[in-house]
Amino acid sequence: MRQRILYLLRTYGLIILLFLLAKVVFMGVNSGSHTFTLDDIADVLRHGLTLDLSTGLYFLIVPLLLTIVSIWNVGRWLLLAMRLWAVVVAVAFALAFAADTALYPHWGFKLDASCLQYLTTPQAAAASISWGWLLIGLIGLIGLMGLISLLFLWPVCPLAPLRRKWPYGALCLALIPLIFVGIRGGVDESTTNIGQVYYSQTPFLNHSAVNPVFSFLSSFESTARSDESYNFMAGDECQRLLEDVFDTRTLAPDTLLRTPRPDILLVMLESVGGQFTRIGGKDHIMPHLNRLCDEGVYFSQCYANSFRTDRATVSIWSGHLAFPTLSLQKLPQKNSTLPSIAHSLKRVGYDTHFYYGGDINFTKMKSYLINAGFEGLTSKSDFTRSEQRTAQWGVCDSILFDRVFRHVKSWKQTDKNPHLIGVLSLSSHEPWDVPTHVLDDPVENAFHYLDRCIGHLIDQLRQTPQWDNLLVLLIPDHGVQYGGLDETSALKMHIPVLWLGGAVGEPRQVDAVCNQSDQAATLLGQLGIPHDDFPFSRDVLSRTYTRPFAYHTFNNGFSLVDSTHFIVYDLTAERPLVGTDAGLFRLGKAILQRSSEDLARR
Repeated sequence: MRQRILYLLRTYGLIILLFLLAKVVFMGVNSGSHTFTLDDIADVLRHGLTLDLSTGLYFLIVPLLLTIVSIWNVGRWLLLAMRLWAVVVAVAFALAFAADTALYPHWGFKLDASCLQYLTTPQAAAASISWGWLLIGLIGLIGLMGLISLLFLWPVCPLAPLRRKWPYGALCLALIPLIFVGIRGGVDESTTNIGQVYYSQTPFLNHSAVNPVFSFLSSFESTARSDESYNFMAGDECQRLLEDVFDTRTLAPDTLLRTPRPDILLVMLESVGGQFTRIGGKDHIMPHLNRLCDEGVYFSQCYANSFRTDRATVSIWSGHLAFPTLSLQKLPQKNSTLPSIAHSLKRVGYDTHFYYGGDINFTKMKSYLINAGFEGLTSKSDFTRSEQRTAQWGVCDSILFDRVFRHVKSWKQTDKNPHLIGVLSLSSHEPWDVPTHVLDDPVENAFHYLDRCIGHLIDQLRQTPQWDNLLVLLIPDHGVQYGGLDETSALKMHIPVLWLGGAVGEPRQVDAVCNQSDQAATLLGQLGIPHDDFPFSRDVLSRTYTRPFAYHTFNNGFSLVDSTHFIVYDLTAERPLVGTDAGLFRLGKAILQRSSEDLARR
């Protein structure tokens, strides 16, 4: 029996040791963008240990069951089963540790089930890194799998038969309920969860303490649902807090346009956060966009509603608020009930078309765009083979914008219907592979390239007769984790939003704090089109816009900014990260509760 107990203890001890080492490596790899001390490493290991111990017990269940079986039956098949378990768990751990460490610098949150979306679109996954790094990563992953497999095979050895079977069997069986109590985290009402290891006001340290295997497995609970439910307060209190917040009327709007039915070109700019523009005091990265802000209607205090493109797409086109751990774009049964700019414009005679140079099936974009009312779709497969290879994600922005320009140029004054074109750029996305090399920093260079494409497109359009009746909207989808910025920085979600074109009356600056989700109601209000079916989109230029603020969600958290305050709330830890304004925290919770109730009804 001693041999069996040692096998279980060595296996469990090895699992916990691997979890601890993975945290140290995780922090070391991310040390370039996050600062910490040796004491911080010790605190991370100490606070994260309870979650490690509970997670380790999940993987001790199979060895314990095999040990119990071995009391009555010992054979070569048993040793083979132990070795098979060791290899399977080693591969799973290696994948989890490597993916968590590699993806965190780009995502800013721990490994969860959202990474599985890349398995259905491997080309999109490969587009985030170069082939050289992919090869190095693959070799390293195989090596890590082999090393962990050898470590797990060390405790495995042939077991001798036992004479006194039932006493030892009863002892092992008694361990099963104890293991499940340990997995649950005790006998109290609360169960094991990620929030129990959060201890710092620094998100990186909290994230470092989280066990990536547990984070991945626990995320399936929210991923499997088709809605998010938040119940922070009684319904009447929620109603009171939001009474004058989301007024869907347009009353006496400030007029920006010189024509009632302009042709519209709405360009979503990939990852253009304020840190690359005049908002962050940068003049050299995107000089054309900075210049254009003085030539059109510039929304100087607009903020992204979320941290990912799939969330932002729904926010921009449907005016719906994003959720912390759920993507509406991936739920066709839900987003088919949403309003959209394209649907509203189709009802008054607009033709609609959408352009994207990448895989339009990624994150179910195609189904959403069709549900949103786009009649024509142009994506990567509609370009030539050589054009498709100009960027890892697909067609580089200069080629994409040229196709869009030729489409606009083909419009005739005799066309029966006005036009709406939607565009999503892609070049300002990791791995930042663009055809020009102007700036030394590859990230800044990618945004400089996008800026050149924007400037060239606008300059070309100015020379066409279509310009006089054209309204161009430039709306970034979200910011990017770069230059030390994370979700605790308002600058990361601060985006430059700009209206241009001959349809614009005169240059001006709109300084009201607002969301990108408000662009839908603001645009429709300018066109005199009702937008009562957009429950969370506000007309920034209407007299009904009396509570200016911007609301933003990130992976299991939200932030809110107004003219004087900025607050950040972590839903996992259930506590503020930034700010002390209790009223804003209550408002943010009420918004999340109301938006989740709206989703549940759809």
